[in-house]
Amino acid sequence: MAAVRLTVKADYAIRALAELAARSDGSPIKAEELADAQDLPRGFLLGILAELRNAGLISSQRGHDGGFSFRRPPKEITLADVIRAVNGPLAMVGDDRPGEVTYTGAATVLTDVWVAVRANLRAVLERVTLADLAAGRLPKSVEKLTRDPDSWEPH
Repeated sequence: MAAVRLTVKADYAIRALAELAARSDGSPIKAEELADAQDLPRGFLLGILAELRNAGLISSQRGHDGGFSFRRPPKEITLADVIRAVNGPLAMVGDDRPGEVTYTGAATVLTDVWVAVRANLRAVLERVTLADLAAGRLPKSVEKLTRDPDSWEPH
């Protein structure tokens, strides 16, 4: 299993949707505004927004008053939802999901390790919502992890 890596695409998607959540009063917001607010490349962001629309997280409206808006409230959309929409599963071992790989001998328990890694990713990414980001707060369980000095060390 390679290092757990958040892709630039997922980072941009989360940042754009956090900005959309912070500005959202229900009216559509143009991609250019989201890109400018987060210093994202507009062309790349348009492609990401199309994927998020296809995944059912946002909708788009054309025209002068057009732009992007949420299909459901930001408090119901987790970071895991966004990452899955643009990248697929949260954790993979090669081309397989953690629970689908099997090992023999001394490595047999490694399947359980990869499943535990995925569970820990979920413990954070399925609890933090776009509304949390827009409000500048984190769930207590996630905030607690950030208070551990070891969490900040680049091991």
